[in-house]
Amino acid sequence: MKKRPYRLKLRAEQQAHTRQRIVEAAVALHEQVGPRNTTISALAERAGVQRLTVYRHFPDDQALFAACSAHWFGLNPPPDGRAWRNLADPAARSRAALGALYGYFRRTARMWRSLYRDLELLPALDEPMAQARAYLEGLTGDLVAAWRAGPGARRALKAALGHCVAFATWDSLAREGLKDAEMADAVVRWLEALANQRAAAGRVRAIMPA
Repeated sequence: MKKRPYRLKLRAEQQAHTRQRIVEAAVALHEQVGPRNTTISALAERAGVQRLTVYRHFPDDQALFAACSAHWFGLNPPPDGRAWRNLADPAARSRAALGALYGYFRRTARMWRSLYRDLELLPALDEPMAQARAYLEGLTGDLVAAWRAGPGARRALKAALGHCVAFATWDSLAREGLKDAEMADAVVRWLEALANQRAAAGRVRAIMPA
């Protein structure tokens, strides 16, 4: 009677191991050829399983992409905001955060290029990519909050940062040969100009006669 629980445990471990092999194979293929071009046949061959086994573990794209996203982000977490949140100076905070983000993009660029290339073609990718969008939105809000500016300036700063934290922006500048630190410095100068311009406009309006 004691052998049955052992066999069930062994079977569960084998199934978990097979599932992990499929996930790792899928992540590798997504990076190499993109999710759209990753066929079940290629995935099964790389994982060393039958097509039916893939379907048994992942009956649809949503289930597979969710598992791949969790695995990949576990191996490649985005930069931790605690590294710059203690910097009171807005320029220093933005420079540190953007430098870390751009370094992260550079290390993981191949995967991001594959994902963004296929995102509009595969609706099932939208939910897994929501994690990345939420992170970038949070980063933008964190950096905007550090700048002392009125509502108008904050809108301009938020729009500028929303553009500058996007992978597509980094990718475009990287292809032009810019280094990550150069990009971060350029963005900070832009932010400073926006904040100073808005502040100067506010001072002018304050002293103008009604």
